[in-house]
Amino acid sequence: MNRKVKNKQILRVKRQHQRWWRFLQKFTVGVSILFTIWLFFTTITVFFASSKPVDAFFVLGGSIKREMYVAELAQKYPQTPILISSGSQDPCIWLIFQRETAPTEKVWLEKCANSTFDNFYYSIPILQQWGVRKVKLITSTTHLPRAKLMAQILFGSHQIWVEPDIIQEKGIPGNREYWWKTGLDVTRSIFWAGVSQVMKPRCSKVIKLNQVNLQEWKNRGFKCEHQGNLKVVSSK
Repeated sequence: MNRKVKNKQILRVKRQHQRWWRFLQKFTVGVSILFTIWLFFTTITVFFASSKPVDAFFVLGGSIKREMYVAELAQKYPQTPILISSGSQDPCIWLIFQRETAPTEKVWLEKCANSTFDNFYYSIPILQQWGVRKVKLITSTTHLPRAKLMAQILFGSHQIWVEPDIIQEKGIPGNREYWWKTGLDVTRSIFWAGVSQVMKPRCSKVIKLNQVNLQEWKNRGFKCEHQGNLKVVSSK
């Protein structure tokens, strides 16, 4: 009797395992099909976006040279919105645009990011709100290939075509690129590319450049990178 009971228990367990295994197989196949369909339509959308005009300029903070460059672009393309993610101090960017007589009405400063990953983490929802389908990514040679790979993964997953615009830097770079750093950020980007389809983080520190109070900053005191060649007058 004991053997028969044990055999029945073993058979019951086997059947349960078989059911779970069949369920997992079906679930995996279903997810794979949905992912393939999503990837197909995303690729098609991004491909068509590549032939359209640039909808926005996106600047990765880290060098005042990038902000100097985008100010020149703002002169040529005054209707194109600009998003600068954790760039130089607000008054420094304001002074650059004033020197170049570039319009500031369509320039936004995002100040939540503390890393390259954060640049995309906080900025993608903003660009999506603007209805961007093609973005010009402005960064430096010292930021490659990490920034470009992350942009292609994260923007691409949201049907946004990336057009890198790489500027040359002078002197010693403020950041160092390592293979493990690139690997870590690319891995995080692949994970976030999926999660960000449902999660939309918001940055509470986004202001328009034309709202920067220069006098208030002068009272507080501020410094700009020497490469900017800006004359900063402080009341202190």
